[in-house]
Amino acid sequence: MSDSDDEVARGAAALLVVPEWHSQRLSRDLDARAAEAKGLALAIGLDVVAVHPLRLRQTRAATLLGVGQIDAIKPDIESKGVQLVVVDAALSAIQQRNLETAFGTKVIDRTGLILEIFGERAATAEGRLQVELAHLDYQAGRLVRSWTHLERQRGGFGFLGGPGETQIEADRRMIRNRMARIRRSLEDARRTRQLQRAKRQRAPWPVIALVGYTNAGKSTFFNRLTGSDVMAEDMLFATLDPTMREIRLPGIDKAILSDTVGFVSDLPTELVAAFRATLEEVTTADLIVHVRDIVHPDSEAQYDDVRAILDSLGVNGPRDGEGDAPDAVAQIEIWNKIDTATAEQRAAIEEMAARRPDVALISAETGEGVDAARTLMASQLTASHRLERIFLRFDQGEAMAWLHARGEVLADEAEEGGHVLTVRLDPADRARFERLWPAES
Repeated sequence: MSDSDDEVARGAAALLVVPEWHSQRLSRDLDARAAEAKGLALAIGLDVVAVHPLRLRQTRAATLLGVGQIDAIKPDIESKGVQLVVVDAALSAIQQRNLETAFGTKVIDRTGLILEIFGERAATAEGRLQVELAHLDYQAGRLVRSWTHLERQRGGFGFLGGPGETQIEADRRMIRNRMARIRRSLEDARRTRQLQRAKRQRAPWPVIALVGYTNAGKSTFFNRLTGSDVMAEDMLFATLDPTMREIRLPGIDKAILSDTVGFVSDLPTELVAAFRATLEEVTTADLIVHVRDIVHPDSEAQYDDVRAILDSLGVNGPRDGEGDAPDAVAQIEIWNKIDTATAEQRAAIEEMAARRPDVALISAETGEGVDAARTLMASQLTASHRLERIFLRFDQGEAMAWLHARGEVLADEAEEGGHVLTVRLDPADRARFERLWPAES
């Protein structure tokens, strides 16, 4: 975190508390949630010495957990030398402080843990700024808990504050000022990315964005398609900064494949806001490929989590009453990790996939089904293509190359002053071509 009292030490002995409310029991598997929470802790280098899944009938405003549950956890904290308690839920500042008092040890919540992971993994300057913005947003509401000098008042003169300004007010003001500077920097980065996207749109190659729940196997699939060595480990949030590579698909000489940050349930709102600029790459893609761990016990719930974030980005098309929202981006699903399924699971999954023309069943680890996935991606990119007749002057070589790369040129007939191409082309590409090379009146 921002101040030294909140830093999470790698290798610290950690105890996980995984609360479950009644509303979650039908949608998510408690053991799977506990495994995910452990994966998050391991991703930041914690030594998980105990896990306590707990069913909650109601939420206590002061501590979230009940008195009996707190008392049941304390012996493990003492006997196993626990240095940090991780609660897999969002805690208020008051709940966090009261639990620290009750347990006699440091406590962080799910949001704080994910922020720690993102803070360690961000590799680019923009990624680090995005994470810092999310950290500051998170910390701004926790100064009451985190800072020990809040009673002091800053008096006298100077630019840091007028007479009687409390330390907490000064601290909050400094945080707001820093957040404003970061937002300006991120806005500059967003404008730069918009220019880069505009250049890519002028280029003739379709863009494919990989999305999915964290640890679904996106990066392994990415490496299979591109021959790259992007970090792909059995670890949550192994990929944070987006990566782009060129690939070839059946009938498509060149496409741009983008690997994006993995999604997760209850992704902190601070992070969704901070990473919105990066996720905008998804909104301009020609095809979204949703990679799923189809064998995971919470696969359907993970699917819903990813769809909810895509919906917030507007790529699922306009909602009711939002006629001016962006049109839906074409999407397919890649059902991954079929190699880990039992024979019974595999038979059921294959039967489901057979009814879905927008699904490819693969193992990114072994390569099984990857060729079929490539064919599906290519067919989806060309599914809406229509025959177009387009006149080009002889000196419009760039436009000619664009059409050959972006569409399928079926005929080239010479005419006075130029030639007429018969091209199988996507309607969106037809509109893009018109913007790039407007027809002469």
